[in-house]
Amino acid sequence: MSDHSRRGFLSGALGIGAVAALTACTSNAAPAPGGGATAAAGGDNAEPGKPVTIGFSCPAADHGWIAAIAANARNQAGLYPDVTFEAVNPTTDIAQQIAAVDTLITKEVSALVILPNDGSQLTALGRKATDAGIPVINLDRVFDSPLAYRTWIGGDNYGMGVAAGTHIGEQLKAKGVGNPVIGEIAGIDNLPLTQARSKGFADALSSYGYSVGPRQAADFTAQGGQRVAANLLQAAPRLDALWNHDDDQGIGVLAAIQQAGRGEFLMVGGAGSANAMRAIKADNTVLKATVTYSPSMASSAVALARLVAQNRGMGDLVEKEVPTSLTLASATITKDNVDTYLPLGFES
Repeated sequence: MSDHSRRGFLSGALGIGAVAALTACTSNAAPAPGGGATAAAGGDNAEPGKPVTIGFSCPAADHGWIAAIAANARNQAGLYPDVTFEAVNPTTDIAQQIAAVDTLITKEVSALVILPNDGSQLTALGRKATDAGIPVINLDRVFDSPLAYRTWIGGDNYGMGVAAGTHIGEQLKAKGVGNPVIGEIAGIDNLPLTQARSKGFADALSSYGYSVGPRQAADFTAQGGQRVAANLLQAAPRLDALWNHDDDQGIGVLAAIQQAGRGEFLMVGGAGSANAMRAIKADNTVLKATVTYSPSMASSAVALARLVAQNRGMGDLVEKEVPTSLTLASATITKDNVDTYLPLGFES
């Protein structure tokens, strides 16, 4: 769950496609006669319902992933003739985000989609909206209390770490590497998302009998990635593998690797940026794979906000209510499957 900085997306392609599928299979079909707990697949929720206004707030776009979050949300809302989309100015200032969302609460919007700068610090705001009768779709960086949101949707940070660790473990085992030195360049260490990614990575490596070696945290920026990678490479004269949590950050990481003239190890990225995928396809750097954390979640958040505000559910589920939690899967992109994912990549 992208708690601090995230990345951008190619004009919402994945988001719109992903949620087109979601909206095409939403319906409140009644249980089958005889009491069977079944629901018919239906597409009626893609049809116009009662008009609703969806408020939206996210951090300022300091790099590609966040830019894609905002673009995907707006593009998705534009698919619905029954939705008025009201976005407040993005900001990295928590007090400003609180004040901006307060204006949406005062306007009594039908639902709110909020990607908070900091989930903990905006929990009270989510609770305020909920107490005012405005359902909140908490996007990515989770609030401290489930009382502050109707539904949370985000990526699988632990799963990202597992995917990265599994790929590295498989590659090193296949090469017969004993006692490998495996580095890690994390994001911001005090964020729960970074902690979850690192735990998944360590857990996956341990299943191969491996452990994390030199580890440093950056800040999800290319500049921070370059600085931290330079330090890590200087301190580690030998590496067999390296996981970098974030592909935007990875621009700087790759620059530092190239400047150091290093190439003896394989690198795995994180998030699924288009530039990372192009490098994987070209196969001319140490970057051989990346694990996804898709900004399509913003499109899905808007689709879910619409359903909740209109008192509709997801028709391919038996339950008549939108779930309270949805976690996206993390895929591993390599040279073998990069052509499938490349059209969906976001630009760093």
